[in-house]
This record gives sequence, structure tokens and C-alpha cells, in this order.
Amino acid sequence: MEPKISSEEVRQAIDNLPMLSPNVSRLLQVMANEDYELDDVVNIVKYDASLTAKVLKMVNSPVFGLLNPVTSLDRAISYLGKWIVVSIILSDNTGDLFSQPLEGYEGQQDALWRHDLFAAFSSGEVARLAKQDFEAELAFTAGLLHDIGKFVFSPFWKQLAPEALGYIKEGNVSDYLQAERTLAGLDHAQVGYEMARHWDFPEPLQQAILYHHTPMQAPEEYRALAFAAHLGDMCAMMAGCDTGNDGMQYQLDAGYAEYFDVNSKTLAQILMEAEAQFQKAVSSLSFEEEVD
Repeated sequence: MEPKISSEEVRQAIDNLPMLSPNVSRLLQVMANEDYELDDVVNIVKYDASLTAKVLKMVNSPVFGLLNPVTSLDRAISYLGKWIVVSIILSDNTGDLFSQPLEGYEGQQDALWRHDLFAAFSSGEVARLAKQDFEAELAFTAGLLHDIGKFVFSPFWKQLAPEALGYIKEGNVSDYLQAERTLAGLDHAQVGYEMARHWDFPEPLQQAILYHHTPMQAPEEYRALAFAAHLGDMCAMMAGCDTGNDGMQYQLDAGYAEYFDVNSKTLAQILMEAEAQFQKAVSSLSFEEEVD
């Protein structure tokens, strides 16, 4: 079948994306370093007045119910945890990108952000069950960014999307990713990878984005991270936190068992913990937006 989406037009859309702020670029480089510490995150935030204000505003919100106000940035970040702080920094720079409706997927406003946020917490929890040394923070970041390609891909996909579910139902393709490739000639993971290259993401994050639906195809050194993002994505969809008409339309790669101790019991724990963290983060971020 002749692809119906111009790769040149997709490339132009990626090239037209605004560049990430220096703070986000620094954060992603820091998170990709296995030896990074909390102070590294503090040093990114403390030199940005806007980010400092957002962090302090969040930690002092009614969501956390602290008896005494927190005025120290170090204490605020220590209390919130690195995952929520990473969410603040990324949403401060990419909030408009993540919050746009995904018309190609029939996704509502904020659907992409909510899905990626739930997937991030799930990926982080999956990482705690790794059979080898593994950075939960890097898994969280991979989960948060895994579906960025949908932002650029969605407008191009809009006219073809109605055919996708029919292709799956009729057995012409195995899942939604294959439907994208068959109908469009490329998929949202490939587009996300090109976006990650455009923004000069660290190589581990580029690979996790590219292979989050096909983790066994990832280079061995990045395969565990790709599986963490893969499982986080699946957990978000299982929890009903999807991006639209592609929810639960992807295949689970059972190869995760080689890297993580995930079974029915631990999966339930992952979902429960991710849900709790997700609800707190959403409440906190919503409060921060209301008072701005």
C-alpha cells in the first residue's frame, strides 16, 4: 500500500518545533546520568525564579497539607520527590505541547499529558522491580516522554485514523502501531524518535521513545529502559488513562520477564502506587494552574 502521509511534511513539522529551554535540556542530561543526585536537580531549579516559585507553590498547596510553610527549595524538592519536580520542569516548558487535543486519536485536551504522567509513575514503579541495577528516575522520564510523537503525528493521522480499528478488527494488522505503519508509512514512535533527536535528548531516552512498543528490538544496552516505558504505557492504558481511540490496541511484549519481576500480584501493586502518585501530582499541578 502506498503511504498516505508525506515524511517530508512530518519532518518539516518537527523542524518547526520550538527548542526546549536550557533548563529542560540540562535536566534530561542529568537524569540520564546514573550517578546524579538530588542536588543536581536543585541546582537546575534554583537559578530559575519561575521554577522556584512553582515548586514552592506546589509544596505549600492544600494537597500536601503541611502544617508549616516550606520556604527552602532544598526541603521542598526533598519533600515533593524528584519525580514530581521533573514533571513541573517539563510541564513548564512543554505544557502547551502535551495539553493539545489529539484529534487524530480522538483524544481530549490534556489526554496526552495525563496518559504520559500515569505512564511515568508506572514506569518508575516497574523499574523498582528490575532484575539488574536500574535507575527508576530515568524510567520515569522515559515514561513521561514516550508518546511525544503523537503531538506531531496526530494532525497527519486524522484522516486515516477511522481505517485503523477496522484493519485491526479484520486481522489485517496485529495492532494499532502496525495500522499506523501500514496506512501512513510511519508511526508515532518513529516520529517521537525524530523529535527526540531534534531536541538532542540523551541517547537512552531517544531509544526508549523509538522502541516503547517494540522493546525487544531495542539495542541491548537500552532494552530494559524500553521495556520499562513499554510496561508503563500499558499500565496507563489498563488504568483507563489513554490518549483516545488507540487505548488497549497495542500488543504486550512478554520479553519484559527477562528484565523485571512483574506478575499479576506486583502489577496490581504498580497500578495502585502509580494511581496514588498520579492523583497527587494531578491535584498539585491543577492547584498550581488555578492560582497562576
